[in-house]
Amino acid sequence: MPIATPEVYNEMLDRAKAGKFAYPAINVTSSQTLHAALRGFAEAESDGIIQISTGGAEFLGGQYSKDMVTGAVALAEFAHIVAAKYDITVALHTDHCPKDKLDGYVRPLLDISAERVKAGRNPLFQSHMWDGSAETLADNLAIGQELLAKAAAAKIILEVEITPTGGEEDGVSHEINDELYTTVEDAIRTAEALGLGEKGRYLLAASFGNVHGVYKPGNVVLRPELLKDLQQGVGEKYGKSSPFDFVFHGGSGSTEQEIATALENGVVKMNLDTDTQYAFTRPVADHMLKNYDGVLKVDGEVGKKSTYDPRTWGKLAEASMAKRVTEACANLRSTGTKLK
Repeated sequence: MPIATPEVYNEMLDRAKAGKFAYPAINVTSSQTLHAALRGFAEAESDGIIQISTGGAEFLGGQYSKDMVTGAVALAEFAHIVAAKYDITVALHTDHCPKDKLDGYVRPLLDISAERVKAGRNPLFQSHMWDGSAETLADNLAIGQELLAKAAAAKIILEVEITPTGGEEDGVSHEINDELYTTVEDAIRTAEALGLGEKGRYLLAASFGNVHGVYKPGNVVLRPELLKDLQQGVGEKYGKSSPFDFVFHGGSGSTEQEIATALENGVVKMNLDTDTQYAFTRPVADHMLKNYDGVLKVDGEVGKKSTYDPRTWGKLAEASMAKRVTEACANLRSTGTKLK
C-alpha cells in the first residue's frame, strides 16, 4: 500500500503528532523528481508527502496546453503505479491554490476523487491545499468551509493557510514584514468556522514569520514558539489539548532549532521546494560545466552523446535530490518511522 488510504493518512498524521515528528512534503514537477522524493523517503525509511503546486501541475500538463488538472492527475496516476516499488507509504497532496485558480485546479480534483469514492475506490489525492492568505480572513474561512465539506465527503484532508507566508510561490507573493504572524484571535476564528475535526479534518498553515525561498540570516525572523500560544489559546477555549495539526511553510533554509521547536508545538508536515530544487539542479550544472565540449557541438565537432544523454545527468540529479530528502527526514525526526 505505497499510496496511503484515507485511513492510513490519518494514522500517519496522528503518529507524527504523538511522536513529535513531521513528514517532509516534497514538491515535484516531473516523473524524475517524483522518483527522487520516493527514493529519499525509502532510503530514510520514512513515510512522506508528495505535493504538486499549481505551477508544477501546469508544467506537468505540458507547455502546449498547460492544463493543471491534466498534469496533476497524470502524475498522481503515475505515482500510484511506480510508488509500489518503494517500501514506504506516501500521501499525495496539492500545494498552494489561490482563489482565482480554485475552479481550474482544486475543485475539479475534488470532483474526480468524489467520483472515485462513489465507485468504491480511494481518492486520487489524499489532501488538497486552499491558500486564502491573500483574502480577508472572513472570505478565506467562508471558502474554507465550502471546500472542507467537499473534501470530507471525498475522504480528503484539507490544508488551509489563514494568514500570509512571505516571499513568492507560483505568482502569489506577500511582503516580509510584521504581518507574517498568526494571532490567537485568528486561530479562534478558524476553529469557529472550520471546527476542530467534527466538520472534517484539516491541516493549518499558520504564520510564524515563514517565508518561501531561502534568504540570508537576519532577513527572516521565525517564531515557531508562537504555535504553542495558538494551541493553548484555542485549546483552553474549547477544552481540547493541542487542537491543531500545523504545517510549516517556507521550510527551506530553516535551522535545526527552529524546526525542533515547531515539532514540539504540533507541526506534522513541513514543505520543501527551494532546497530540493537546488539539490536537483546543482549536479546538472556541474556536469554541464565540466563537460561543455561534450554536451555542446563546439567548433564543428560532434560532441559526446554519453554526456548529453539526459539519463547521464538525470541520474546525478535524482541522487542529489534524494539525499536532500533524507536530510529533511533526519531534521524532522521521521527517519525510521515508516509504517510497518
